[in-house]
Amino acid sequence: MTDIATTGRALPHPEREQIRLESVLHALSDPIRLEIVCELAARESELSCSQFDLPVTKSTTTHHFRVLRESGVIRQVYRGTAKMNGLRRGDLEDLFPGLLDSLLAAAGRQAVRLREGG
Repeated sequence: MTDIATTGRALPHPEREQIRLESVLHALSDPIRLEIVCELAARESELSCSQFDLPVTKSTTTHHFRVLRESGVIRQVYRGTAKMNGLRRGDLEDLFPGLLDSLLAAAGRQAVRLREGG
């Protein structure tokens, strides 16, 4: 939930019942967006956009966060001047049981395989 009284800025998010599987899968099909989600899942807390060290420009980073937000994968809220990002794990688990954990596990196995050169 955004604190509009404090920031005056609210970001549009789909309601839980509006989240669609194909939008979630599309959002997670990009390696940069998958990296963002893996980092959020690993930390289990909100992170500001600036806490991510991504190999893309700021405008491209903004695009990736917007795709994740509009698909319902993350929730973004302003806290002061920082835009905080949190994984919508509960909503995703309720709608698509096991999907997020399966994707995160597969991403982890892939990362190991790629590091090992296979």
